[in-house]
Amino acid sequence: VTGMNNQYVRREVFCGNTCHELKRFWEQEIGKQTYYRQSEEYRLGKSALRKLREGWRQRLEAKLRLQNSPDETKKRANVG
Repeated sequence: VTGMNNQYVRREVFCGNTCHELKRFWEQEIGKQTYYRQSEEYRLGKSALRKLREGWRQRLEAKLRLQNSPDETKKRANVG
């Protein structure tokens, strides 16, 4: 084994299973944290979307109430 491969083999021999165990541990921890972060972002996104939809629903209802109010109906009858 020459060059870089030789260094890699020596490191593997020196670390033994400990390096693999540490790597696997940190990969699992990073995976958990990524999952939790994505879950939280999704939850917050749904919450924000629900608030936006509610706001638009309220605006639409207010607009429809205004259009259907007796004063507005009289104005349209006088114009038409």
